[in-house]
Amino acid sequence: MKKIHLTSSIQLEEVLYESKSELVVIFKHSTRCSISSMALNRIERGWDLDNVKFYYLDLLEYRDLSNEVAERLGIIHESPQLIALENGAIIYSSSHNAISLEDLKQVLQSN
Repeated sequence: MKKIHLTSSIQLEEVLYESKSELVVIFKHSTRCSISSMALNRIERGWDLDNVKFYYLDLLEYRDLSNEVAERLGIIHESPQLIALENGAIIYSSSHNAISLEDLKQVLQSN
């Protein structure tokens, strides 16, 4: 699994544009939260989606960017949060213990 660190508004704009032609995932992570660490660990252990770009956002270091993600996508800011985008739209969004790689895979198979 290759994590691409999301660190700027310009990069977010590129990710949103990229999502119009390919599948992207944004994982908003709090490095001080055990639930967030557990969710990231579960994702990393089960990740086999080679055709999906995985963007990692450290929301403690980039809090304003994390808020911008929520605002731009029209969703509530949560942490941890896993968001999948395809054709420029959210196809999966989940947070905390509800984050499930299996659920994400089911959504991807149905699209």
